[in-house]
Amino acid sequence: MTEKAAVGRDAFDRVILPVYSPAKFIPVKGKGSRVWDQQGTEYVDFAGGIAVTALGHCHPALVEALHKQGETLWHVSNVFTNEPALRLAQKLIDATFADRVFFANSGAEANEAAFKLARYYSSAKHSPYKSKIIAFHNGFHGRTLFTVSVGGQPKYSDGFGPKPADIVHVPFNDLDAVKAVIDDHTCAIVVEPIQGEGGVTPATQAFLQGLRELCDANKALLVFDEVQSGMGRSGKLFSYMHYGVTPDILTTAKALGGGFPVSAMITTEEVASVMAPGKHGTTYGGNPLACAVAEAALDVINTPEVLAGIEERRNAFIQALEAINAKYHVFSEFRGQGLLIGAELADKYKNRAGEFLTASAEFGLMMLVAGTNVLRFAPSLVIDFADISEGMARFEKAVKKIVG
Repeated sequence: MTEKAAVGRDAFDRVILPVYSPAKFIPVKGKGSRVWDQQGTEYVDFAGGIAVTALGHCHPALVEALHKQGETLWHVSNVFTNEPALRLAQKLIDATFADRVFFANSGAEANEAAFKLARYYSSAKHSPYKSKIIAFHNGFHGRTLFTVSVGGQPKYSDGFGPKPADIVHVPFNDLDAVKAVIDDHTCAIVVEPIQGEGGVTPATQAFLQGLRELCDANKALLVFDEVQSGMGRSGKLFSYMHYGVTPDILTTAKALGGGFPVSAMITTEEVASVMAPGKHGTTYGGNPLACAVAEAALDVINTPEVLAGIEERRNAFIQALEAINAKYHVFSEFRGQGLLIGAELADKYKNRAGEFLTASAEFGLMMLVAGTNVLRFAPSLVIDFADISEGMARFEKAVKKIVG
């Protein structure tokens, strides 16, 4: 077999659509929370593929599931069902409020399905004019035209022509603002229990409880986007479980497959009852390969051992960040839930999050930002404490370089 020639970072600028600005190094191997690039340089991974590799790189349970299914059955399309999809759906139902599951390939597709379902349900059950969606400033729900329009960040949706109509945005965590716009034409309120791309900002208890009550009073559906906050990231399997507020529809992706592309929209029997064959679909969604890996990921994540360890790991991160901040005074606030942590930069360092990202990579640390003012940490849920210590030591070197 001919060995494949290595390709350099300069190839990206020649062959890939210029919608990303990736790091200068190219990762080629990962194990647990360590990654190596083409030159053999080692990195500690605090990014988790943007909250995706929840069990780290090449977790043995996921590798085994992929290998076993890869030798059995890859794809059959939605003309047929398959055993891994049925098993995964049942496990999601058993672990949540839901009665029905729809599988897709990405968070955007799951949200697209959720928004379409919310409108279709309201049209079928109430009125074709009941189509308004209330969403929130700084929200993020995907990159399809519908989902990016529901997302409350115009920089992602402007310039692509007419946007889907009847979408209203109001400030996050502002219940009075929602009360001012909700009416008989509202079909759904769409919210992230923890705004991820918008700065790692959790909803308050009163806010989510108030949204539930407003939806009930106005015959609207409550849709939770847990693409980023779900699958154990918050310290419970889904973030809604912290609040005791149950949505009508929930979406999950990212960590659902532990790095393999798969997503799900879950809902109640009542809401699902309006759908029929042909109303929505996907070619790849629910394929055996993806569902087998996701089932393995769910089996590992949804255990007392893993979930109980998340808060302990969060505390280790926060303690290290506070120690760094006591020396360098770079942060104004730490927030989030579980192992989705946002560190907001102090006024002196506003709009410089990208510099911290670049400096961290120079010292062998992979991490994230959430906007220009917030550093985001989304490591493996089972990251070794030794890796946390080593990664934070490298992060401190990056901070020192910038602060001087």
